[in-house]
Amino acid sequence: MAVRQRAVATLPTLMRALKKESPSVPQRLPSLRRAFSLYDQVNLIDNVPEDQLRFQGYTDSGFTVNGVQYEGSLLCVGSLLLSWSPKKMSDITTDSLSIFQAVRPIPEILIIGTGRHIETIDPEIRKFIRSVGMKLEAIDSRNASSTYNILNEEGRIVAAALLPYGVTSC
Repeated sequence: MAVRQRAVATLPTLMRALKKESPSVPQRLPSLRRAFSLYDQVNLIDNVPEDQLRFQGYTDSGFTVNGVQYEGSLLCVGSLLLSWSPKKMSDITTDSLSIFQAVRPIPEILIIGTGRHIETIDPEIRKFIRSVGMKLEAIDSRNASSTYNILNEEGRIVAAALLPYGVTSC
């Protein structure tokens, strides 16, 4: 109780001291994002190696990768970028993902971009991906391309199979 009384007694003195030290010109507060961001010290975006794939944008019908616009679905493994045949979720089969039986080194994770909305993945496909030795993440294509960029920049071996953002199951 005595501690609380001392704190209450010193509060007016503290407030006067803070008012004296406040600057006459209002200062802009830094955004929380910048205040707690490591990007102030490390700029990953400008230091991407030339042979590394980087998604820079997307449309309803395709993606922009390393400054080049691609239409349709894409399959990315390491520095390899391929046009991919599936046009909708039901077209994704173990055959459409069979390249991962031959790719070495085996990516630690396959990110499937499911279009505009997150869709469930066929259990047979999940089993196939596990049998190859990869983990599977299925998210909407916008977030899938961003996740691919982050993991790729970290130097992790990652693959992405992306349907265009405009694809919906409805």
